[in-house]
Amino acid sequence: MPVRQLPETIVNRIAAGEVVERPASVVKELVENAIDAGATRIDIFSDGGGRRRIGITDDGAGMTHADLSLATDRHATSKLDDEDLLSIRTLGFRGEALPSIGSVARLGITTRHASEPHAWSLNVDAGDKSPIMPAALSQGTRVEVSDLFYATPARLKFLKTDRTEAEAIREVVRRLAMARPDIAFSMAGEERAPVTWAAALPGPAGQLTRLGDILGPEFRLSAIEVRAEREGVVVEGFAAAPSLTRANALGQYLFVNGRPVRDKLIIGAVRAAFSDYLPRDRHPVVALFVTLDPQEVDANVHPAKTEVRFRNAGLVRGLIVHALKEGLAREGRRTAANSDGAVLDSFRPNFAPNFPPRPNANWDWRRSPSYPAAYPTGPMPGFDGSAALAEPGQAAFDVGTPTADVRFEAAPNNDLIDRPLGAARAQLHENYIVSQTRDGMIVVDQHAAHERIVYERLKASIAANGVQRQLLLIPEIVEMDEATVEQLLDRAEELAGFGLAIDSFGPGAVAVRETPSLLGKTNAGSLLRDLAEHMAEWDEALPLERRLMHVAATMACHGSVRSGRRLKPEEMNALLREMEDTPNSGQCNHGRPTYVELKLSDIEKLFGRR
Repeated sequence: MPVRQLPETIVNRIAAGEVVERPASVVKELVENAIDAGATRIDIFSDGGGRRRIGITDDGAGMTHADLSLATDRHATSKLDDEDLLSIRTLGFRGEALPSIGSVARLGITTRHASEPHAWSLNVDAGDKSPIMPAALSQGTRVEVSDLFYATPARLKFLKTDRTEAEAIREVVRRLAMARPDIAFSMAGEERAPVTWAAALPGPAGQLTRLGDILGPEFRLSAIEVRAEREGVVVEGFAAAPSLTRANALGQYLFVNGRPVRDKLIIGAVRAAFSDYLPRDRHPVVALFVTLDPQEVDANVHPAKTEVRFRNAGLVRGLIVHALKEGLAREGRRTAANSDGAVLDSFRPNFAPNFPPRPNANWDWRRSPSYPAAYPTGPMPGFDGSAALAEPGQAAFDVGTPTADVRFEAAPNNDLIDRPLGAARAQLHENYIVSQTRDGMIVVDQHAAHERIVYERLKASIAANGVQRQLLLIPEIVEMDEATVEQLLDRAEELAGFGLAIDSFGPGAVAVRETPSLLGKTNAGSLLRDLAEHMAEWDEALPLERRLMHVAATMACHGSVRSGRRLKPEEMNALLREMEDTPNSGQCNHGRPTYVELKLSDIEKLFGRR
């Protein structure tokens, strides 16, 4: 077959396959054009998931007659001052969006520039351009796209349902709205109520307002401001406290020079920064904005411009990790207790005056583990109906053997009440410390709290002068399968850095000769088995620092106060004081909260006093 030049319409449709993947891609390109045109308000309308119609209206600079005639030609753009593709300062620059859209749909553009006496309009039908005609428009540009992919019917088969495509459009607009809180956005259509986000004030406060409008009040209440700058690279934004997480990474919104991206390097940096705070199956919610010289980032990696490549990737990654860790450490004691209403809801009874029953309102209190088996569940012999009315009230005071070990502190110390975590008053179920503050109460999980304290001590000791070891008088022999023994011995040098010295003791056993002094007396066999389980998930790509922190976290768990241990009042108060002096004490190193707090006003609401 001889070589031939493809017709312009076919070239445009091939380009459309790269740029216009689905209706959301059309919305992204057109909204980015509006942003680059200096718009202060952008209105988006869609119908049929964007298949039937997409409308974008902005109040930007608009185009002149001459600009409009070139706008739908391939590789025609107003976004580049010269041919330098390493200095991209706009969202769009390829000059393929409008011709690609016009080649697979019906495209209509109406625009007015301030220097023109009136507006102009142009229509493109499957690549065929109409003459430019006068039109009526006060300012800006209005773009309408209808019958998307009608010129390439095969593409329609790969689109999802209208609802799914409409949600993809909303997600695109949400990301662009987060990047530009100074621009007002509105979305309408798809049989949903219109959504409007007003323009916010400049600065972090306005940025948080926009993020709260989009991500919800939970994010606004738990948001932690983060910022770091080094060598011309600025990382800023907000991260939700570890108490607010997602089951996937879709709650991570990342922007580079105002461009929404999905960059593996940034996502990996976020995961590393939160590794000390979250369980493995949970993901943080963050909105991070990276600003740097356009010469230091390549935005031309992907046709859809969703990926970037940094010249100094290590600097960017390190700065993101530093910014997030610094912010999390600063707000280390923030917990889920007062970030939303979930804790309060768990305390509310099933029935309340003037409120409908909750879904579990049919729960039988007699099935509670705390209900003494000695209590009768049926009619009591020897009592008539009138006497039986009073019996439940009398039985309620006959508590019998306590279902929890409760250690009460007679009178609170006034000096301790004013401390952030208050004065210890009781221990419940040999695991939970109840303390009193000046304006509320706090419930502490003693094991989780001490686990974080030991973990932070280990990290500080390693950073300062290594871990102090204690030599076992008689080495402890731990028997395991050969594969596990080999795994541990391969990492023996790393474990020795934490004061855990092990040697081979035959094909199926390990001899533990030294343990970290900080852990005191510990069960070496249980510790080694837990470490082996973690090591099975490691790969060579996991940085050594992260591997060491996994070891430290496991050791901290084994060296902390166990659940079920009875504590004296002075021990409970000592634990509270250590928590106050320990960074990140709001969560244990597995991501669980170490305490919850109820303000006095919240308690009064529970009892209807407010």
